[in-house]
Amino acid sequence: MVNRKQLNPEAGPVEAFGARLRTSREERGWTQEYLGEQMGYSSQHISAMETGRKPPTLRSSVNADKVFELADTRQSFERAYREIKNGSLLEGFPEYLALEGNAAEVRLFEVGVIPGLLQTREYAAELNNGAVERGDIKPEKAAERVEYLIERQAALVRTPSPLIIAVLDESCVRRPIGGPSVMNKQLDWLIEFADQSNTALHIAPYSMGARRPFNRSVNLLTQADRSIVSYVESQTSGHLDRELTSVLPLVKNYHQVQTDALSQAESVALIKQLRKGTP
Repeated sequence: MVNRKQLNPEAGPVEAFGARLRTSREERGWTQEYLGEQMGYSSQHISAMETGRKPPTLRSSVNADKVFELADTRQSFERAYREIKNGSLLEGFPEYLALEGNAAEVRLFEVGVIPGLLQTREYAAELNNGAVERGDIKPEKAAERVEYLIERQAALVRTPSPLIIAVLDESCVRRPIGGPSVMNKQLDWLIEFADQSNTALHIAPYSMGARRPFNRSVNLLTQADRSIVSYVESQTSGHLDRELTSVLPLVKNYHQVQTDALSQAESVALIKQLRKGTP
């Protein structure tokens, strides 16, 4: 094929959207002209979307879902569009989310706040309201972030269920977010989460000191083919990594922090103690 541009899905979320649009089209043997007719666009418009020169819109993503019959699924183009539109997403995170929705195992480590997958709606709303008060985002963006998080959590409720392991620094459960009712509901959910058959919850106590290997958010995904992907995030940047040489040290450190953390029974006992407000 003449002048066929090679696509790089890892260049960014818009490029990843375009690459998936092209792959979906070519898997069905469709031309850009045919897809354009089905979606209500010219072949030039489809070409620009596939190569990342034209970002998707709500209309184009909804139309793509109709054509490819993906509406209300984890692979929905509209869902991918909303991930791109959400300004809170850091580099690499949209690609991570696509992998998370199909992972066989999800391992989380967090410092300071409850990780998103384990947040209640009220807890998430308080965090985003804080961003509004600081002037970082508008109120409508805060509401959008919360709804987006709930959709992300729902994507992990499937059969077969993924194994979800969460190791939380003690600061996550001791830092008060919102009033007592918000925090109590969040702690109640952590206790309920730990009681599920496909989950594990551990608290990394302050007493670990320098033995705690991570000082930032770390996510590890094991796919069905047993490949492992890491996503490490700070306040202003995120990094998705598939290279085994750099992912394996994170896996080793995760096993260390999980081993040195409180057992699940001890972790739940600590959370219940905090829930009662006792020292």
